[in-house]
Amino acid sequence: MVNAAAWGVIIVAAGKGTRMGTQESKQYLQLGGKPIVVHTLETFERMIGVSSIVLVTGEADVARCRQYVEQYGLHKVTAVIAGGRERQHSVRLGLNALPTGTEWVMVHDGVRPFAKETHVRMCAERAAVTDAAVLAVPVKDTIKVVDAEGVIQGTPDRSSLWAIQTPQAFRLAVLQKAHEEAEADGFLGTDDAMLVERLGCRVAVVESDYYNIKITTPEDLPWAEWILEHVWGRSE
Repeated sequence: MVNAAAWGVIIVAAGKGTRMGTQESKQYLQLGGKPIVVHTLETFERMIGVSSIVLVTGEADVARCRQYVEQYGLHKVTAVIAGGRERQHSVRLGLNALPTGTEWVMVHDGVRPFAKETHVRMCAERAAVTDAAVLAVPVKDTIKVVDAEGVIQGTPDRSSLWAIQTPQAFRLAVLQKAHEEAEADGFLGTDDAMLVERLGCRVAVVESDYYNIKITTPEDLPWAEWILEHVWGRSE
């Protein structure tokens, strides 16, 4: 991983996860005997090329996340902070909390615990060349463009479509500028790559795998348990 001592990671885990249909926020649901967010943090804790981790969570959850950091020995977590109203605002706060001297940053979803180290390294190495890179997988299904009345308007060429994942890796100065301009313009993007694209920067795609799921709905939980046991070789 390029300039290993300078890589920082922002883990975004401030959402409520209403689509999960549970009282507990999805990032704190149990997976293999641990909260999902702990699995995610441990993934980056193990990576040699990561020097610091900033966890951005809900204001009411800061104390328990700090407890997780102590309980699970997450020594690379340098800050646990409260997030903003939208994910984009939470990332901006996370950028501000990175240790001085950080030159490169990865932004990752707190409920995406299965990012493979080899893919993360490839993404970081690609970003070192282009200043911006994201993990992604080719879309398997046929995609339709549908209007407000539920009528198909077109069918994009599937060969050009990729489902974007995290982490997304950037030169820190580039991502900071992207967030500053988005805030100044009142622009709200769906991911950090979108903000960087607005600067006219090229964002490279690095192929990941389909196990790097974002745990969002109840159907994702049994699939995540299967991945944990049969792909990652871990169980409760």
